[in-house]
Amino acid sequence: MAHRNPNAELATHTVANQPPPFEDANLFLSDAALKGAVSAFGGDRFSDRLTDFGARAGSAEAVEWSRQANRFPPQLVNFDRFGHRIDEVEFHPAYHHLMDLGLSAGIAGAAWTEKSGGHVLHSALMYMLGQTDGGVCCPMSMTYAVVPALRHAREIAAEWEPLVTMPAYDRRFIPPTEKSAATMGMAMTEKQGGSDIRANETRAHSIGSDEFELVGHKWFCSAPMCDAFLTLARTDAGVTCFLVPRWRPDGSRNAFHIMRLKDKMGDRSNASSEIEYHHAWARRVGEAGRGVKTIIEMVMHTRLDCIVGSAGGMRAALAQALWHTAHRTAFQKKLIDQPAMTAVLADLAIETWAATALAFRLAHAFDRRSDDEHEAAFARLATPIAKYWVCKRQPSVVYEALECLGGAGFVEESGMPRLYRTAPLNAIWEGSGNVIALDILRAIAREPESLDAVLREIKNAEGAHPNFGAHVSRLDRWRKPGALNESTARAFAEEMALALQGASLAANAPSEVFEGFCIARLDPENRSLAYGAISDTVMQREIVQLAQPC
Repeated sequence: MAHRNPNAELATHTVANQPPPFEDANLFLSDAALKGAVSAFGGDRFSDRLTDFGARAGSAEAVEWSRQANRFPPQLVNFDRFGHRIDEVEFHPAYHHLMDLGLSAGIAGAAWTEKSGGHVLHSALMYMLGQTDGGVCCPMSMTYAVVPALRHAREIAAEWEPLVTMPAYDRRFIPPTEKSAATMGMAMTEKQGGSDIRANETRAHSIGSDEFELVGHKWFCSAPMCDAFLTLARTDAGVTCFLVPRWRPDGSRNAFHIMRLKDKMGDRSNASSEIEYHHAWARRVGEAGRGVKTIIEMVMHTRLDCIVGSAGGMRAALAQALWHTAHRTAFQKKLIDQPAMTAVLADLAIETWAATALAFRLAHAFDRRSDDEHEAAFARLATPIAKYWVCKRQPSVVYEALECLGGAGFVEESGMPRLYRTAPLNAIWEGSGNVIALDILRAIAREPESLDAVLREIKNAEGAHPNFGAHVSRLDRWRKPGALNESTARAFAEEMALALQGASLAANAPSEVFEGFCIARLDPENRSLAYGAISDTVMQREIVQLAQPC
């Protein structure tokens, strides 16, 4: 938050040529890419709601909350002063303000309570709040994504769905029957298996009906102060999905023991932990032995949030770079008007716009896939493709944006180091690169119609630009026998992602941006290995102007 009337006349010099703080910006109204994508995919009726939220998420107050929540990270409290085990996590008040901001706006519930366009609304809210603070988005994302998995158990869904979709935040650590709203997390990964969750060793012992007690550990459990968690444990039938609440039905604390909090590189406002189940009470969700199938719907939705979050993270970094260079002069010109800087900013804007367009095309598919076979097939394959590519692009975008600020961007007070530390997370969460590449192969093998749906989407825009058409024709090589395998899956994902981004931009982006993308990303003779080395045939100044936060 900006200090009031700071003294610029110092004993040795006058403070000048410094940009004002980038705060009190409306994150919706100032983002042409976001507004265009929301409008293109049926979100116009949410404009007032998003405008209000954009103002609150971009306010000086929210920016200060984020700074405080990261400066004073969560603290684990295993025991009270008398020696009783409590396994609680203490957060700075700023964390709770941010949680209230997002959940009360409907981030967790909008996708399930709106009659249409709910995932587009959810994604727009998530995209903006992630620019304020990415850490708090983790528990909100899991709370949103848990709903389709809960619906595999009708009684459990009837009890919990109203709580997790309620547009409210109830921070109290008390049994859910006494709460007005609840949050929910996920705990799957174990030390010995990592991404291979079928290697999980946590055991579930039946105590009657759908009730069990779990014994085991989880190597990663994010946001351990959620009210309940979906987790995987082994029964005689195989790996099964369970709901583990923090409280037992009799009102006693469940044996959900937080062993330690992770000392993470980024997203420090959010608590990530290692936990153990010491005969923790749980209820089965879905069929016994089909736990992966049950929980995969939750994973599918959190992957959408990874894509949206990376697009939002790119936008946050780009906005800072645009703001700084528009307000700082070097060599008798505004930085933003220096040709070399204009090229860098235009290239970053193209990358960010492409990520945003594809993210919201996917959100639209999530809205329609329950009653549209094409959209369902499209979402099944386009989601891991976009997850692979968009999330991998975020760190390089954030780094280049940081460099636009020079040494000031390397200083913690600028906020850029926090964006940079956070940038790799979405590429790792819910499956890192190779895991996602293999999932792409599985999707095509199990549902060949998913590849047909994605190619149909791409080919609908084939004639929009010569470079795009040439790129689409090169995709035919993946139809050859043996062309697509584990060693080529990454190359396939990259080429398909670029095609999907191009098709998405053709549908809803300004012509300057779409043409710039086709020149900078799809022309083999003009593609570069670093941002800013783009052809001067790209309308760089026009793109920078379109991307400028107002």
